[in-house]
Amino acid sequence: MGDTTTMTIREHLPAPLARTAGAVRRRLRGLRYSFAQLPAFPPAAATPVRMWVGPTNSAGQGHAWAQAAQTLPDVDAVSFTLQRKGQFEFKNDYGVPLAWFGQTRWQRAQQQHVLSNYTHVMVESLRPVFGSRGYADATPDIEAMLAKGINVSLLFHGSDIRLPSRHAKREQWSPFTPGDELTERLEAQARRHAELVESLNLPVFVSTVDLLDDVPNAQWLPVAIDPAPWQQAARPLFGHDKPVVAHVPSNAKLKGTAEIDTVLSALQESGQIEYRRITGVPHSGMPAVIGDADIVVDQLRIGLYGVAAAEALAAGRIVVSYVGDGVRERVRSLAGREVPIVEADPDTLGEVVSGLIADRDAAAERAAAGPGFVTDLHDGRRSAEVLKTWLTLKETL
Repeated sequence: MGDTTTMTIREHLPAPLARTAGAVRRRLRGLRYSFAQLPAFPPAAATPVRMWVGPTNSAGQGHAWAQAAQTLPDVDAVSFTLQRKGQFEFKNDYGVPLAWFGQTRWQRAQQQHVLSNYTHVMVESLRPVFGSRGYADATPDIEAMLAKGINVSLLFHGSDIRLPSRHAKREQWSPFTPGDELTERLEAQARRHAELVESLNLPVFVSTVDLLDDVPNAQWLPVAIDPAPWQQAARPLFGHDKPVVAHVPSNAKLKGTAEIDTVLSALQESGQIEYRRITGVPHSGMPAVIGDADIVVDQLRIGLYGVAAAEALAAGRIVVSYVGDGVRERVRSLAGREVPIVEADPDTLGEVVSGLIADRDAAAERAAAGPGFVTDLHDGRRSAEVLKTWLTLKETL
């Protein structure tokens, strides 16, 4: 009852007071950690360039980019994650739960660790680096790092910088509508972050090419995955009695899961497919789940492809999604590759899936292009090349 009352009061407070109240509450909750042993910090590296990335590690990408950076000469890299309950557990080099993130002693140790050991820091989604100290974003942390001479860059993954009103004008199937609570919240966040990007004037990276519309001066840092587990878990296509079509509703509204469910459930009821709606599977178990499907429907509303699509492509699956002409042209221009994802939208999904089933040889040919596409763009090597220019700046500690 106490938590519910607290949340109700905070919902009616002005935003700055609400943030302060939340920080105080977390600090009080963290008092029990005051005399506990601090979580371990990574040992300091001796390389000339030492990169730190965090704190969101969205879809495991912070860790994947750190691993990619370490393939560069004289570079060491560390990923940090703020661990939240109920989220996928992706690999990282170190992390803490929310209670520690709000604990003063840990915050001081984290600040000292980062300021003393790293030459380059990539701040994900403008989230605080040194703990939840009542600030709305990472600006105070960034100022401290710049004062120390650290090279700081910003990284955005999607909803943290994508402006819903711009997306709604650009994309016919946009999930963003005026007056919708999620839309309004993301609109305010994206506008605030865009203002900070302009005022901070730091190098900016985005993980998907559609975000270049929102941050035109950014660099595309391709998502990175290890293709091996996906390739090893893949089974021959169309080996089941009925074609298996899978969908992972990681963000149901943004992915158009309601429309996907309707179409694929109807196809299942008609006997054409077996529909598997994948929930509750840890990331470590996803290669086997995806590798057992024939067709993977990613999303129908945003107009992009990201980590989930890249993983399914690496497994040699037939991936169906709403990518959009703009994204396809940008990838063609930036990387010289055609995105091997079958295009579909809420109006055409049923027809597209039925067509793939009817012409399985053509469908398998499209799927065969997936692993090579991922190896070329998303196995970490191209990500390392993008990071190379930033990481080889001369101004290091």
